Amino acid sequence: MSETIPKKMAAIAIEKPGGPDVLALNQIDVPTPQAGEVLIKVAAAGVNRPDIFQRMGFYPPPPGAPDTPGLEISGSVVALGPGVTSLAEGDNICALVAGGGYAEYCSAPASTCLPIPKNLTIIEAASLPETFFTVWSNVFDRARLKSGESFLVHGGTSGIGITAIQLAKAFGARVIATAGSTAKCEKCLELGADRAIHYRRQDFREVVKNQEGGVDVILDMVGGDYIAKNIDCLRPDGRHVSIAFLGGSKVTLDFMPIMMKRLTLTGSTLRPRDNHVKAAIAKSLREQVWPLLEQKRVRPVVDSTFSLDQAGAAHAHMESSTHMGKIVLTIQP
Repeated sequence: MSETIPKKMAAIAIEKPGGPDVLALNQIDVPTPQAGEVLIKVAAAGVNRPDIFQRMGFYPPPPGAPDTPGLEISGSVVALGPGVTSLAEGDNICALVAGGGYAEYCSAPASTCLPIPKNLTIIEAASLPETFFTVWSNVFDRARLKSGESFLVHGGTSGIGITAIQLAKAFGARVIATAGSTAKCEKCLELGADRAIHYRRQDFREVVKNQEGGVDVILDMVGGDYIAKNIDCLRPDGRHVSIAFLGGSKVTLDFMPIMMKRLTLTGSTLRPRDNHVKAAIAKSLREQVWPLLEQKRVRPVVDSTFSLDQAGAAHAHMESSTHMGKIVLTIQP
């Protein structure tokens, strides 16, 4: 028997751009799944930096996406939109969404839903989609990281960093990570990094360039003055991928090293991309990464959980930068 779906649900609203205190629990309409979509009863939702940027007014949802924040969820399918044959009511899944995750129900494209890997909890599953889609599409699709190459990721204990360390290592790269404390550096090494650099005590450029001999691929979330330093760290034919700019997006660069070393500078944002692109990433993850999760060669790391009405506290915790791993909102049992 199909589950009775209410007309209204609890969801987090952004009352106005601002700090964590602008997040409020409201009652809104339960979405109706459109063609190619499913309706998910949300058990948990991952918290990500783009949610914070949206709350601050810097990252509006793309056209047609809900105003409710939240880009990744786990839960059970309770209704199918027209044309959906790949999923059934009652399936437990995790999904990448363009918004709407901080709510009791959320619609998602069936093509960006993935089964919950064996041996993972539904809370752990909610921490997967945003970071795994992002790392796969940028490190492996755009930057073409290969076995035997060297890889540098900044923010090694962030959700992105933890995923990047493990996937790069699993696919045969030498992995170097930066982090801001001794405990965080130790966590990077525990996750498989070959070297962890305490950036408050060491100049990462000095270590990477002179002690490591450079790297082939860099995944950067910092921007600002890190970009020139990163370029200095890259080997000939190296690839630099930008996915965020915590230190600013405007920089002055000398392009001569880029020409002389034949470097590639690229970047992307995931949220506004077409569902066909996201579906292709989901297919690659299911074929090449989900087995690693089920074999426990790669594992999610959940730092902490908060209830839906504590979304503001979850954002404050992320902004404190004391977390190691993903922050997850628990919504329904």
